[in-house]
Amino acid sequence: MRPEPMTADHSTEPLVGDSSAALRALAVDLARSAGALAHEGRCLLGVGQPVAHDTKSTPTDPVTEFDRAAEALIVDTLRLARPDDSIVGEEGAEHAGTSGLEWHIDPIDGTANFVYDLPAWCTSVAVVDELGPLAGAVYVPVTDELFCAARGAGATRNGEPIRCSSASQLAMALIGTGFNYSPIIRERQARRLAALLPQVRDVRRFGSAALDLCMVACGRLDAYFEEYLNSWDLAAGVLIASEAGATTSNFHADLAGSDSTVAAAPGLHAPLLALIAEIDAGQASFSTNASS
Repeated sequence: MRPEPMTADHSTEPLVGDSSAALRALAVDLARSAGALAHEGRCLLGVGQPVAHDTKSTPTDPVTEFDRAAEALIVDTLRLARPDDSIVGEEGAEHAGTSGLEWHIDPIDGTANFVYDLPAWCTSVAVVDELGPLAGAVYVPVTDELFCAARGAGATRNGEPIRCSSASQLAMALIGTGFNYSPIIRERQARRLAALLPQVRDVRRFGSAALDLCMVACGRLDAYFEEYLNSWDLAAGVLIASEAGATTSNFHADLAGSDSTVAAAPGLHAPLLALIAEIDAGQASFSTNASS
């Protein structure tokens, strides 16, 4: 059964205040409620039973009725609780607000895992202002783990403070990454990974960017990198990783963003960026020589 959104009082005042703590609490409620809704629907199908789905950017990029229902729940609640805030959702939700705050929603991050009944999927909700992510939450229904953070207030997992890894040697680092849905981009990413793998302890690919970032935040991964993500993939996870002490950026040591994202233990961040740059430069040189 779909949880009911907050009841409106027909006032133009928001039901939830502007403090980062209040916004974090709202993000937690939204992520948990929407994640539970999707999880309940998935469980009704039985273990290993595939979910009927449509596709988006490519034939291998799925979207399900549960993505849409979970996003609708979040949007309905936000429109009542924070009517003047903007909303951007993966499954098409879009509302232009006037408050200067914008919510970025990924109702099921890791939809392919959800479709195949693999546990690595989550619901990600974050609110951003002109400075970037302000508060956010990532809920992992299968393991019942709730990661959240507010700017300047640290990060938690199920209410307990978390910190990133203290690793400082790439050769001993467990690295997470992900791949684009475009076959051409995946081929290039695979070549990069083949060059990187001998330089690190090992690599993990969970299939959910928001979850990967939380894995860095709590020390289950030493670092993570990926390209071509969206704001709803990143906003909550980057904040949670940063508040847990990880260093975050893009591949060029600027702000993490859709072009590229890195989150790493502080002692690994610069060496990982250097390694990625070295590998990419070598591949670019090889491609140039091969085509000449």
